Amino acid sequence: MDIVWIGIAFSLGFLASLVNLPPLVGYLVAGFVLASFGVTMDATLQHFADLGVTLLLFTIGLKLQPATLLKKEVWATASVHMLVTVLAFGLGILLLASTGLSYFAGLTVWQSLLIAFALSFSSTVFAVKVFEEQGEMSSLHGRIAIGILIMQDLAAVIFLAVSEAKIPSIMALLLIAFIPFRFLLFRIMNYIGHGELLVLFGLVLAVGGAELFELVRIKGDMGALFFGILAASHPRASEMARHLLSLKDLFLVGFFLSVGLTSTPSLTMVGVALLLCVFTIFKLGLFYRLLTWFNVSARTSTLASLSLTNYSEFGLIVGSIGYAHGWISADWLGTIAIALSIMFIIGAPFNTAADDIYVRFRKFLKSFESKQRLADEEMIDPGNATTVIFGMGRVGTGSYDAMTKRIGDRVLGIDYDQQTVDNHCSEGRNVIRGSATDPDFWERVDAQTNQVTQILLAMPNFRENRHAAQQIRKLGIDAHIAATAKYEDEIEPLKEAGADAVFNLYTEAGTGFVSLACEKWEKEDALQTASS
Repeated sequence: MDIVWIGIAFSLGFLASLVNLPPLVGYLVAGFVLASFGVTMDATLQHFADLGVTLLLFTIGLKLQPATLLKKEVWATASVHMLVTVLAFGLGILLLASTGLSYFAGLTVWQSLLIAFALSFSSTVFAVKVFEEQGEMSSLHGRIAIGILIMQDLAAVIFLAVSEAKIPSIMALLLIAFIPFRFLLFRIMNYIGHGELLVLFGLVLAVGGAELFELVRIKGDMGALFFGILAASHPRASEMARHLLSLKDLFLVGFFLSVGLTSTPSLTMVGVALLLCVFTIFKLGLFYRLLTWFNVSARTSTLASLSLTNYSEFGLIVGSIGYAHGWISADWLGTIAIALSIMFIIGAPFNTAADDIYVRFRKFLKSFESKQRLADEEMIDPGNATTVIFGMGRVGTGSYDAMTKRIGDRVLGIDYDQQTVDNHCSEGRNVIRGSATDPDFWERVDAQTNQVTQILLAMPNFRENRHAAQQIRKLGIDAHIAATAKYEDEIEPLKEAGADAVFNLYTEAGTGFVSLACEKWEKEDALQTASS
């Protein structure tokens, strides 16, 4: 049956992607289809599911940046939202149970709160997909939303650990010894290169960490998270996370299928799932109000809230734990899965039109703004800069230095990462924090001092460069735009988005390399000829 469920999962996942939905919607439907034919969980599928969750938690650990999570608009919003949502949803479910509706009849306070807890999470998969497709991973609302999602994920991890009700072995104290020996882990990561050894080492840390924690009677998933956090501050941590992304998504197919296999959907389950979808209006409004309360602008709050409204795959993990322990029925786990799928279908077009929604209701939404602004949203003084470079990686840095030699100190570099900004400033470059994909960025630029006539888009992501060019043209900014591309098929879309010139990094780098080599050889030949 293994090849059967793999084939069905692929087919329905592919169909979901054709209509711009995350493939996991197709995987959940595949599980329901298989369950209707009497298919049950087997060993292979269970191993897929377990490894998928382990890798998910490990990659969360790799992305954990304490500095981001300590911002009040992140930790406070996530904490208050989860608390209020659990209490409100739990009370709502209890009220429905008191009406005598058969589907809710018999639910206890504990069961109601557990279901509400599962519904309080927002989907990391959905939010990341939206941000990547629209080139907004580096935007302020993207960073805030991802930070909130990580806080929620940590709450889920704590629940996973507590749900086992295990008393850790005294040997668990020895795990603390891994913290000071982190330098050995870093030494290995320095020497294993950028290929398959990096991926294999990530698997060793994730699976090995999980097994190690199980040996001392601690939930294995906590071990995966722990070793992910240990490696998070290494420069190659993000690269390791990118390499493991496909593996994680592959093995999570098993988890989503296993959820679908728990029950066969009924009309009642679909009806209750639709009712749960109505509850997401409360989640959306609460996210927006909390973010504006913590000094986030109306636009940033709107876009972040829309991306966080969906139910979550982590809610399914919490629900599956509850089902495994007999705390909730299979029907309720299936209902949560159906609600998740429906919300993905509903949420996709709303997030695509997020900017239009903000513009249409801007006056009303801005009425909730606080007078204070976050540092990332304060007015920007470009000084005497006439050239702005977005993305201060290797290409952006080289461009900055070359342009400075041509026009002097009238160059301004912009990058979304504060550490990158600090490093450049310490080296004497004029670099500030910002994002070209944020339409409000140019509204924050002081119009009286703005003399920008040239904009270079040197961000590593094609979608970010294209979206930035679109935003700049949409705002009517009169400046020449040049953008970088890695592949031939990216050139025309960038020009259509508004770029005047597109530099193909691979093709042009090859041309430049040959020109440099030939120029040097010609000089050497000329010197030899002259000396002879």
